[in-house]
Amino acid sequence: MADNTQKMSYQAGETKGQAQEKASNLMDGAGKAAQSAKESAQEAGQQVRAKTQEAVEGVKNATGMNK
Repeated sequence: MADNTQKMSYQAGETKGQAQEKASNLMDGAGKAAQSAKESAQEAGQQVRAKTQEAVEGVKNATGMNK
């Protein structure tokens, strides 16, 4: 009986370890996806900022305020 209990305990421990590993892998993947999204958003923000500055300079040039 003790042998069976030990085997069940071992299997439960293995299952727990596998579940923890899967959860860790999922969290790593989610973290990488979040970082990628952050970088994409920052790049988009920089592009918008640059286009806005170009538009401001165009208005200044058109109205003679850039002299």
